[in-house]
Amino acid sequence: MGRESPSGTSPKVAGSATPLAAVAQAFEELAGLLEAGSGDLRLAPFSDACSLVSILFDSLGLAFKFAEIEYVAKVNDLIEASKTYDTLNKIIDQDLENDTVRKQGSHSRNLRRVRLGLDLIKTLFEQFPLSGGCSLKEAASNAYGQVCAPFHTWAIRKAVGAGMYALPTREQLIVRLNETDQSIQKEMRRFINACNPIIQYIDNLFLSKKISLDW
Repeated sequence: MGRESPSGTSPKVAGSATPLAAVAQAFEELAGLLEAGSGDLRLAPFSDACSLVSILFDSLGLAFKFAEIEYVAKVNDLIEASKTYDTLNKIIDQDLENDTVRKQGSHSRNLRRVRLGLDLIKTLFEQFPLSGGCSLKEAASNAYGQVCAPFHTWAIRKAVGAGMYALPTREQLIVRLNETDQSIQKEMRRFINACNPIIQYIDNLFLSKKISLDW
């Protein structure tokens, strides 16, 4: 379970939940906080929920190892930042003041990269094969090409392409996540639906401050 924020709003995940159900629940709670609140998303519960997603990258094996390593490092930075800044809005404002929004290692840049990681998993889930015996290669390749490839160098794109052949099968992923053929569809849909408003909120936050999304 993640840390409890000062306002007591960190996501609380049932101990018996599967990894995917735990992620879905955490993001449903985040989306609920966003809908019920003042429109300012708190950094502590956000980074706690995002930390749960790392197990989804891990379940995809070597093909997504690059993404997992980068994602975990960025989430850990936001967890540390939440000890100083209480909302996503405030870390961007601070970087704007310091002219460090796009600087390597800045909280705003790390938030942008975490957002891409969430979108990568969400897009992969949206293209998850409905039938058994199918490889995840096409879905994963499409998701990577759509979400992350535009921001990666040729060398990284080539390495990722080679790693796609090491992806688990659809059935292997279901087993790794302790799901069934029926439950995985339900939990993926829960995550997709809950993640959409979070991603949109982050994009709008940058755009509202006249920061483009092409980086």
